[in-house]
Amino acid sequence: MDLESGHCPRTFKKQSWRSVLMLTYQSLGVVYGDLSTSPLYVYKSTFADDIEHTESNDEIYGVLSFVFWTLTLIPLLKYVFIVLRADDNGEGGTFALYSLLCRQGTIGLSPSHQLADQELSTYKKNDDTVSSIAASGSVTSASIIRRLLEKHQALQVALLILAMIGTSMVIGDGILTPAISVFSAVSGLELSMSKEHHKYVEVPIACLILICLFAVQHHGTHRLGFLFAPIILIWLLCISVIGVYNIFYWNPHVYRALSPYYMYNFLKKTQRGGWMSLGGILLCITGSEAMYADLGHFSQLSIKIAFTFVVYPSLLLAYMGQAAYLSQHHIVRTDYQIGFYVSVPENIRWPIMGIAVLAAVVGSQAVITGTFSIIKQCSALGCFPRVKIVHTSSRTRGQIYIPEINWILMILCLAVTVGFRDTKRLGNASGLAVITVMLVTTCLMSLVMVLCWNKSIILAVCFVVFFGSIEALFFSASLIKFLEGAWVPSALSFMFIAIMFIWHYGTIKKYEFDLENKVSLNWLLSIGPNLGFVRVRGIGVIDTELVSGIPAIFSHFITNLPAFHQVVVFLCIKSVPVPYVQPEERFLVGRVGLKEYRLYRVIVRYGYHDIQKDDSEFERDLVCSIAEFIRSEGSKPVSLSEETENGDEKMTMVSIDSRIRKEKVELEDAPGPSREILVQVRVPKKQVRFALPESLLKREANKEELLELMEAREAGMAFILGHEYMRAKSGSSLVKRLVIDLGYEFLRRNSRGRTYAFNIPHASTLEVAMLYHI
Repeated sequence: MDLESGHCPRTFKKQSWRSVLMLTYQSLGVVYGDLSTSPLYVYKSTFADDIEHTESNDEIYGVLSFVFWTLTLIPLLKYVFIVLRADDNGEGGTFALYSLLCRQGTIGLSPSHQLADQELSTYKKNDDTVSSIAASGSVTSASIIRRLLEKHQALQVALLILAMIGTSMVIGDGILTPAISVFSAVSGLELSMSKEHHKYVEVPIACLILICLFAVQHHGTHRLGFLFAPIILIWLLCISVIGVYNIFYWNPHVYRALSPYYMYNFLKKTQRGGWMSLGGILLCITGSEAMYADLGHFSQLSIKIAFTFVVYPSLLLAYMGQAAYLSQHHIVRTDYQIGFYVSVPENIRWPIMGIAVLAAVVGSQAVITGTFSIIKQCSALGCFPRVKIVHTSSRTRGQIYIPEINWILMILCLAVTVGFRDTKRLGNASGLAVITVMLVTTCLMSLVMVLCWNKSIILAVCFVVFFGSIEALFFSASLIKFLEGAWVPSALSFMFIAIMFIWHYGTIKKYEFDLENKVSLNWLLSIGPNLGFVRVRGIGVIDTELVSGIPAIFSHFITNLPAFHQVVVFLCIKSVPVPYVQPEERFLVGRVGLKEYRLYRVIVRYGYHDIQKDDSEFERDLVCSIAEFIRSEGSKPVSLSEETENGDEKMTMVSIDSRIRKEKVELEDAPGPSREILVQVRVPKKQVRFALPESLLKREANKEELLELMEAREAGMAFILGHEYMRAKSGSSLVKRLVIDLGYEFLRRNSRGRTYAFNIPHASTLEVAMLYHI
């Protein structure tokens, strides 16, 4: 896909089998790298301390039975057949589920949310279930839950915190997965040297590989991405062949262990030790969440085919082969004799270890890229501080690099690798992060079933009870090992949740302060046609988060410096809870005050996966959108019809021509000329230099205004940005003072400012200091 065109990703509804199979092949390298390398450490983590491998083989058969049914119920049944259907315009992940719930229940939305946002093509659902229910007037479980969520603010906060927990654990998994994958891949060295020496070799080699992995992230994956799929395919083929060899050579009857009876017998014999060993067994499904998180890059069908017919059978053969080998080898001299490499024939052990290292790097790469993506989503929705986002590919959407996050991940990843130095504690930490994300997905999916799919609440409860009980069993086994490594994801999750919650809270409070202190249009009208100050040549763009009214920064500026540009634009760039906004729906343009004032409002809307332009193209789009608004306003007489909604919010529907869509109109409590009309416009094609079509200048109705706009553009554009300092009000609680004065201010000072979002030259930027007492 060409990012420069700005088009949304293609849909996958109508595809040839050739395209589907190509996507299936590509998904192996992006989606299944982490899941495919799990045989490296599952058995070793399971038999670490909690249980012993005895000659009766009850333990190894029980573990194999658990692995088989866990792989079948969680990745195959839950994700492939149920969760993958809950896509947000083709996108998946924790925030995709949260976004769906926000739109369906009208909850947790940004304070700058407008009714016009609900008319976006990507905002609407594909089915008409909700509308048909509303028309019939029937009371359903969906309507009851929706009213409860809309009525009780505490439920909305709980839902947001739940989404934050899942997101923070995904970030934690981005730290732990590279560590355990790479460390397990190089653990084959322990078979070729003594136990006293291999620990001094494994850790440095693993750290060196991890440093190289994070150091090349700024190059992006598009240059080496074509190698990912064949590496994972070769790896899956190798472990399948080795598994088949071990099954037929050592124990052809190992398939009997797939019976659920062996799970019961395993728990009956091992009791508490068997329950605690479940923390190692659940590592067989690590990476399953990637099937849903990476849904936007592929189609549902391609991901389903890849897992059902390639990954799933390959993993089963690998685990059965290891179990067959271990069932005939009961003398365990050291703790690593039960690992993956011991079941690999000695003459091919070194080549297999080389392929395993490559596969671990591919799996880690996918997790790191996914971490970048989810942090971008959080930042776009106001739940994470602004960071520098570098797009590493001009053709493939979604391939991004965040320098600050990359180096933080590398430092933390090296810290846990050096600190733990063994697969057992790394597995305990990774297992808790994985199962927590799955529990969050189960909870959010139950709400999606009721609110979005209009399914029976009984079905949603059955979904939660069935899958939730399985995941709760694994969760309890991981949590019991809190002091043996599981504290790491808990500490990381707490840290990232605190960052997200503080930033979200501070952002909401800042917007509320701006809303309470905005200047009325009556004040603007009272100044007079010249606005009471000198108008200089050029365009002045005032950055604001308000979607209506005059920001306090404007009055603060002209009070101290009574001069401003001949054209003033109040620019609001906001994110909406959809993955993408179509380019023709991106701009909302309106006039503020009288026509002679030359004051305009432009609202630019982006989805949480959209690429915000950071070059001169944005300036051209901005001016062209205003020019198109002026043209449309002067092309025909505008017919206005007013109606009242909910008794307090006036709406004006603007109908001009086919290129203008009906959108929301914001009206201030002022007489006729002060109406502020927001019209959605289509931006013309990009041009090398800014110029207005000659046809626009021939119309007397808008010729003068368009010429003035063009002259102002040629004179230059200046951006006026607010430099805010936030302080808690006197008398505020200690917690609020800590959150605002210390937490939010620290994050604000160390995050990227809004100047970076447009790549504005410093010579064209003017910052106005504002003190916020909230």
